[in-house]
Formats: sequence, structure tokens, C-alpha cells
Amino acid sequence: MRAALLQLTSGDDPQDNLTQVLGMVRQAVDQGARLVLTPEVTNCLSPDGDHQRAVLRSESDDPTLPALQRAAADAGIWLLIGSLALKTDDADGRFANRSFLIAPDGRIAARYDKIHMFDVQVSESETYRESKRFRPGDRAVVAQTDFATLGLTICYDIRFPHLYRMLAQAGAQILTVPAAFSPVTGAAHWEPLLRARAIETGCFILAPAQTGTHPTRHGTPRRTHGHSMVVAPWGEVLLDAGTKPGVYTVDLDFAQVADARARVPSLNHDRQFGGPDV
Repeated sequence: MRAALLQLTSGDDPQDNLTQVLGMVRQAVDQGARLVLTPEVTNCLSPDGDHQRAVLRSESDDPTLPALQRAAADAGIWLLIGSLALKTDDADGRFANRSFLIAPDGRIAARYDKIHMFDVQVSESETYRESKRFRPGDRAVVAQTDFATLGLTICYDIRFPHLYRMLAQAGAQILTVPAAFSPVTGAAHWEPLLRARAIETGCFILAPAQTGTHPTRHGTPRRTHGHSMVVAPWGEVLLDAGTKPGVYTVDLDFAQVADARARVPSLNHDRQFGGPDV
């Protein structure tokens, strides 16, 4: 089964981003992809909260979602929208960071709201407080396709291995990790974290990423790490897209999932234990 990862440099204009993504989806389909994946915050990557409040929409009003549903239906493909930044009805005005799996008939097969918020200080000059603008989700999600079961995650989730273990034990054979990773943490941790989650679970890891310096009309432009990746269930890196935007394809053999899990069946070896005492 051929998958295509779209590596984007999304800016703060949702319409410009949509035009770019639709063109890349067509390229992926022309290259034979049955599953196409976009990165985190496909619709709008902005450092400015006021600008986000001005241009973002709720799920029911967002123009990116129905346009990509139509694109999936027209091509007859599965499409993982890595995430969209969306307005919510929350009293505190925080957004949702929501991933969507679109079926070949255009329906929404699954939704997942990012659980873990990126609240970190990675250097003296680089601080993130995702929870100030985005509300965390509270539910893990698996979704069935006609070729495999997917477990949906987003970006900072990758640092929480218990989530991935639960998804694999619930039947996931592919774990999706759309991201907009920091260049600092990306250079140090992106590849080893993705490989670890693949090895621990015996799953394919599909991780489409934002890359480069993101155009913005408001605030200091943000930079992201790139290096969209596909990791096999035994831990081999099948694809590293580097830092150039584009469409990157890989062929997946799902027999590798069963093989890795038969060789090291650790998903079946959980034991109850006590402690530590604090």
C-alpha cells in the first residue's frame, strides 16, 4: 500500500495553505498513493493569537475541511488531515488542535483532539505555551480502514509512550504523528522518539511534518524542523524527507507488523507491579 506524506511550510493565511495542499494531494494521487497525510496545523500556522482568532473557524464553518473531504472523495483515497486549528465553544476561547481521517467517500471516519500540550522552554529564546491557546483532548482514537487500523496522535504526544502502547494494544498497525516540531527539539529528539515508538509497538510510524520558516503577516515567523518520516515496525527509517517541502511516497508491507510482533511479542507481556513509594 502506497502512502504519501505532504511536507508543508504553512503560513498564517488558510486559503493560501489550502490551495497548496490541494495541489499536493493531486500530486500524491498521481503517484499512486492510497493514503495521503498532511502535517499538524495544516490550515494555519501563526505565532499571533489575535490573528488566529480573526481567521480560524469552527469545524462546521471551516473551509479547509470540506475542501479536503471533496478532494478525498474525488480521488477515492484515505486522507489524514494531520490537524486543523479550530475555534471551539469553550468559555475561555481556546482552540482545538484536531486531526481528521477522511474516508474515500469523503466522510469523516475519525476525529482526534491532541491530548498533550507543548508547554516547554527549549532554550532561553524559545518558549512555547500551547495550552494558553489550545485546549487538550481527553480521548485516544483508533480508526479502521480497508487496509489497516490507524492510531491517531499529534506531535508532542510522541513523548508519552503509554498512549502509543494503548493504541497498539487496541489494534493499531499504523500510528500517525503529524507534527510542527521545533528545530531545537527536532534535531535532538525527533528521529529517536519516532523509532522508539515503532520498536515498542511493532507499528508503522507515519509522521508528516511542517518545515522551514513559515510566512506570517503578524508576529515573528516560526521555524519548524521538517524531516517527515516513515519508520518500519522493526525500527528502520524508510523515509526521511529532509527539509524541502514536497510530496514523499513510501510503500508499506503490513506483513512487517506481524513479523515484528512475533519476534518480540512485548505487547502481550504487561505485568502488574507496585511502587515506587513516594
